[in-house]
Amino acid sequence: MDFDFTQEQVMLRNLTREFLSRESTPRAARAAMEDPRGFSDATWRQMAEMGLPGVAIDAGYGGQGLGMVELALVLDEMGRAAYPGPYFATALLAASAITASGQENQMARYLPDIAHGRTRATLALIDDALAWTPAGVTMRVERRGDGFVLSGEKRFVPFAEAADLLLVVARTGDGPDGTSVFVVPRDLAGVTSSPNLEMDRTNQTSTVAFEGVSVGLDAVLGEVDRGWAVIGPTLQRAAVGAAAEMLGAARRCMDMSVEYARVRQQFGQPIGMFQAIKHMCADMLLEVENAHAAVYYAAWALDAGSPDAALAASSAKAYVGEAARKVCGSAVQVHGGIGFTWEYDLHLYFKRAKHFEPLYGDADFHREQALRLMLERAAAEQPQTESVAALVS
Repeated sequence: MDFDFTQEQVMLRNLTREFLSRESTPRAARAAMEDPRGFSDATWRQMAEMGLPGVAIDAGYGGQGLGMVELALVLDEMGRAAYPGPYFATALLAASAITASGQENQMARYLPDIAHGRTRATLALIDDALAWTPAGVTMRVERRGDGFVLSGEKRFVPFAEAADLLLVVARTGDGPDGTSVFVVPRDLAGVTSSPNLEMDRTNQTSTVAFEGVSVGLDAVLGEVDRGWAVIGPTLQRAAVGAAAEMLGAARRCMDMSVEYARVRQQFGQPIGMFQAIKHMCADMLLEVENAHAAVYYAAWALDAGSPDAALAASSAKAYVGEAARKVCGSAVQVHGGIGFTWEYDLHLYFKRAKHFEPLYGDADFHREQALRLMLERAAAEQPQTESVAALVS
């Protein structure tokens, strides 16, 4: 069994790293913090020329036709560089949801423009309940004639200020699902937004308000009252993508710590010679390597349609969320007082990891998901086990 990346995957990772090391420097990240939309148009255009927004979009819709592994590689590098921009919202959240709908007309309408960087989009999912399940969707939509009227608020919408399209999840019915997904142009009458003050200011979110926003039946993505058939698979990919970003941020913090331990002198020798620092760096490496394995196995499982893909995605998000927090926290300790300062770049990566820790399900949520999946598997296997036992007896 070969666990190495293919030559093409290595080339994609190296090209992305080279590009981000040039265009997404700490200075660029700090400049994006002051931009109302939170990103650079020039950098986005260059990413589009490289084909990065269409990495995981089918070639028939203008993308590169690659998979979650390749998308995770790109997001890993974006976490490592603390890239400030709507890539995650557009290339993962929106593109995944549109693809999951399976609607040929909607895919042909939106995916080519997303793949070529002409359209930026995002997912408006969270309501006051701050939940990642259908029950957490409380914003209701009124059916009026041949269309719908949206009224209410969506919270923590990523890069809403930069988006051309909002994929809005709202309640249209009752029952276990009862949700629907609507594609709403950002400039439609009645749509307003206000940016939130985030801890990670390179990852902008907004509260988006809808005041009597009218959309037609053609705005529905997927089927009415079956929105979770679109959102469920999207959230699995989002969990793995978020874990990839946290992995990149943790890896960057570890690398900075090792380099700092080599050059920082105390008592006439590098602090890396002290046993406590050695152990701390060794523990950081252990967490990063385990996180790497968890992320890329989950990405492979999603691409392969493996029976344990959902379990792998939840395991990756749960593990990497806590591992990244440990690694980034240890990095601050290795650096000492300078690690806490605004002027030092370490906080960019620490905050990137912390930003994604609760998003798309925190560790507790995904542990519960993993337990539920394992119990369902055990229940499905029990009749077969009992029948085998009866034959043996």
